[in-house]
Amino acid sequence: MWGDESVTYQLAHRDLSQIWHTAQHIDLVHALYYAVMHEIFGLFGGGLLTLRLPSVLAMSVAASGVGLLTLRLAGPRAGLLAGLVFPLLPQVQKYAQEGRSYAMVCALVTWATYALVVSVPQRARWRWAVYGSTMLLACLLHEFAVLALVAHGVTLVVSRVPRPALRAWSVTAAGVVTGLLPLAICSAQQSGQVSWIGGPVRLRYFLVVAVVGVVCARAPLGVKGPVRLSALAVPILVLPGLLLLITSLVKPLFVDRYVVYGNIGIAVLLGAWMDYFHRRQRSSRNAWIAAVAVLAALVPPSISLRTPQSRSNDVTAVGAAVREEGRPGDGLLYLSGQYRAFTAARPEDTRFLTDLALAQDAVSSNTLAGVELPAQDIAARMLEFDRIVAVRGPAGAHSPTSPQEQAKTSTLRRYFREHATTHVNGARVTVYVRDHDPSRPQRAVR
Repeated sequence: MWGDESVTYQLAHRDLSQIWHTAQHIDLVHALYYAVMHEIFGLFGGGLLTLRLPSVLAMSVAASGVGLLTLRLAGPRAGLLAGLVFPLLPQVQKYAQEGRSYAMVCALVTWATYALVVSVPQRARWRWAVYGSTMLLACLLHEFAVLALVAHGVTLVVSRVPRPALRAWSVTAAGVVTGLLPLAICSAQQSGQVSWIGGPVRLRYFLVVAVVGVVCARAPLGVKGPVRLSALAVPILVLPGLLLLITSLVKPLFVDRYVVYGNIGIAVLLGAWMDYFHRRQRSSRNAWIAAVAVLAALVPPSISLRTPQSRSNDVTAVGAAVREEGRPGDGLLYLSGQYRAFTAARPEDTRFLTDLALAQDAVSSNTLAGVELPAQDIAARMLEFDRIVAVRGPAGAHSPTSPQEQAKTSTLRRYFREHATTHVNGARVTVYVRDHDPSRPQRAVR
């Protein structure tokens, strides 16, 4: 597991009232997802398979939606190819493996998009209700799904659909925004949660697929209909990410997983382009060689995405390092306290150690990392131990300057020396031993 998955694992094991109380302080934007996972854990057990299988199934549902959507816009062969391309896209591969909400959001946006295409010519109110409720559920799972709503509006305008259809979409979109508004207003008070975003996160993938998609869209793709294929695929591929990038000029918000549903657009375009290439070729053999080449090019990245190094941290490795380095009775220190969530998913890794800074645990305090003691109490407790196992961020990571963190670092610098450090993905686990020679020069703790 990596850090965000660990949060899902921990919160989904709490009861619904605890999830709600925790969401008042942090992660309100994911509260519905945690509640859904709580129920799934209750039905099927709370193991790693149960944590990740819903994402695998959700991306499978999304793939079927991409296939049907492309079939409707460009024919059966294009639909088959798009459905095959979608699950091989690196970003889809990545988030199909994670116990987070992004795969579910992608599935819901996919089927909302399909409902939109079906609703335009039919004009039945119940179809628009299905579209609106599916979009609203996607937005409640993650607020940035609302950017897909903007892309849908652009699609209808560019496709020049009849006015009644555009009016029906406008009413439905207003309903979705109204339903999302309370969550958006409340979660805005927790905007500090995205303060870690210093700039666009994994922007290169978005830029590459956007360029490839626009190039594919230059070909005459799709069949005649009220909604044109390129008019649907390009906006959902480009607009959500572009809007986040524009917003990032004021406040950095672009993270690739927030708009993972943009892969719907590139899969539709690639499937339709390969079908177009097949029809242009005199020999079907050449067309299928091209199709296989495209699919084969997407396979190698999936291998690296199945390694712990593909994530920004590895909390399983952190817990294992603490268990290996620590001895029964050692003190345990987190620099900073937020790293306590890294080991909380596997309490057995730290059960023989004493958490020196903890005043109230995460569950009883309705937080992710618990509540820490005052600075002077932390320093006093540290001096009661001859060995301390410290969980720290990677070299160069930002260090908070709260009184508690200053007390930890200054006490270690003055009274302890570094004995051994284990480097793991996203963190360091260091053993400090008490230095009884006050004349020995001390090194700074970073």
